[in-house]
Amino acid sequence: MSRTLTPSSPAPASPAVSPSATATPAAPAARPLGRTGRVLRLVTLAACAPYLALKVVWISGSRLGIPEGSPLLDHRALMVFANGLTVLMDAAVIVLALLLTRPWGLRTPAWLLAAPMWAATGLLLPIMAGFPLTQLAGALDGDSAGSGGPERPFLHDWVFGVVYTGFIVQGLALGALFVRYARNRWSHLWRGRVGDLPHVPGRGARAAAVAAAVLALFPVTLHLLWACGSTAGLDASRAQDLTSDVRVLEALGALYPALAVTGALLLVLRWGRGLPVKVPLALAWLGSGAVACWGGWLLLGSLTAVADAANRPTGPMLLTYAVQMIIGTIVAVLGARFLRQRAGSAA
Repeated sequence: MSRTLTPSSPAPASPAVSPSATATPAAPAARPLGRTGRVLRLVTLAACAPYLALKVVWISGSRLGIPEGSPLLDHRALMVFANGLTVLMDAAVIVLALLLTRPWGLRTPAWLLAAPMWAATGLLLPIMAGFPLTQLAGALDGDSAGSGGPERPFLHDWVFGVVYTGFIVQGLALGALFVRYARNRWSHLWRGRVGDLPHVPGRGARAAAVAAAVLALFPVTLHLLWACGSTAGLDASRAQDLTSDVRVLEALGALYPALAVTGALLLVLRWGRGLPVKVPLALAWLGSGAVACWGGWLLLGSLTAVADAANRPTGPMLLTYAVQMIIGTIVAVLGARFLRQRAGSAA
């Protein structure tokens, strides 16, 4: 699409299990952070520095890394707003890294940690998958994975390398910290296999999962068409920008809704009965975060961007972003409902 990385019922305890085996501790014991944890925290914090530094200098008026003629220079107020918003988003990663590694983090309400961590996962995952693959595709095909074409370059190529490498390091280190934290605090919620779950969810949950799967057909189909080179539903600018690296992003854009609805269907309809419960939960977490957060980010960018009529996102593009938000939200709510009910039954 563009040259930046944007992808155009209650479960009571089984009678065979003693109450002591399912009881939830009042407060999980804090494990020593250890050397690995301290290193991961330091890496996470350090990986935020390049992005935050660039954003601050751009807000202050510097053109570091921005070539002459870049569209970023056309609307100063919009650029300051967008950069200020993304500074706050990356600063939230710093807060999360501290929350995941300090004893007081275990006393944080679950929703207050899970919501921003889900959003961070959703925003970072497409970059972590997309940037290396687009670089590989561009190198193999000979296309430039640069910054917006020769006529109106967006950013210098080195900016993408610095920023997206930082994002990948952030994602890996923050993800490792979150896995460690979640095992310590919530691992009892995903023990066992799908077939051992006591009750099938109610009709409403099943209907919601099926609805999400049906809705996913729309964005998956469009992303696959664009990945194959079709320009149907694209604006004039994006129709001319379907290079190999962009088509890779579109293929990944079709994958994320598929992951989300697969996780939801496995969990709600009890498919894949031999699978560990953590597998569909992980699929739902990763897929729903990617489609909801990137759908929302792209929709916001489309509605606030100032562009000529030929380069404005088309109706199908806007609808794709909106449907992705709906799919991700449905799957996230189903996952949260499942975890809350398991926590309640264990307690």
